[in-house]
Amino acid sequence: MTEAQAQAGPGTERALAVLLQQLRERHHGAVNSILLYGSCLRGGDIFDGLVDLYLVCDSYGAAYAGRGLALINWLLPPNVFYAEFVHEGKMLRSKYAVISTADFRRGCSTRWFESYIWGRFAQPVRIVYSRDQSSRDTVEQCLLQASRTFLQRALPLLPASGSVFDLWRGALALSYGTELRAERSGRAVELVQASLGHFETMTRRLQGALDFPFSVYESGQTLHYRAEVPGYQRVLGRFNWFLRRGYGKLMSVLRLLKGLFTFDGGIDYVVWKLARHSGQEVVVPDRVRRYPLLFMWGFFWRLYRRGAFR
Repeated sequence: MTEAQAQAGPGTERALAVLLQQLRERHHGAVNSILLYGSCLRGGDIFDGLVDLYLVCDSYGAAYAGRGLALINWLLPPNVFYAEFVHEGKMLRSKYAVISTADFRRGCSTRWFESYIWGRFAQPVRIVYSRDQSSRDTVEQCLLQASRTFLQRALPLLPASGSVFDLWRGALALSYGTELRAERSGRAVELVQASLGHFETMTRRLQGALDFPFSVYESGQTLHYRAEVPGYQRVLGRFNWFLRRGYGKLMSVLRLLKGLFTFDGGIDYVVWKLARHSGQEVVVPDRVRRYPLLFMWGFFWRLYRRGAFR
């Protein structure tokens, strides 16, 4: 738990507990773990912005009453939804994703090509609910594996040695380059600065755990790393990240389209996030609201040309 979380107070924890209970009931008791990540975790104020959650469920069939949502969740995980309620006069808003235990385990491993899952969960995460100890153990193993996958994939494109700060800054920059993102270019630096302790701890735990020699050492008061990546893995790594940049952006578009059907107010959320991170005013034309599948393409292309996202 971060200092910000510790200062959040019991009222915040009660509000979060109510939200988690509602989401577990919404998905018929199939949720075995819930993870909190993102800006609300870092800042400690869950009423500022959207609470980002991942719901890990036993299976998609058990998580939904109908087969339609289960099918699209299986075809393109995760599904993303919106939830809100008023707690002590304040509105708590949440964006949450649903993923099965099997897909979460696979998404954190080297079997998942795209960085969408392992790139996200190598970053700080708080397990805010576990149904039992076995569920918690599974998630903790997956989180460690996500960091291992991240470094295994990123190091072939990074210097053979340097500070752990630069290691994770470079790794996060690679991952961000595979998504359609509105954040400014210095976002990776800010994230590592805010959570350097987390990244140093994970780097220490992964010493000797990669497929090539990898070690950490102290130099002055700074933690450094050394990696002996074979030449062929560096060549293959550059090729794979080239593919990830195209594949990841394509998958981002497909998830965005899917979100129009699963996320209440999906267009408004996307526009709000673009405006918040880019600093640009974004207005949704009426025709885009009425016929999103027909007119959203030109709308988002114009936003892209304006630099609202990359």
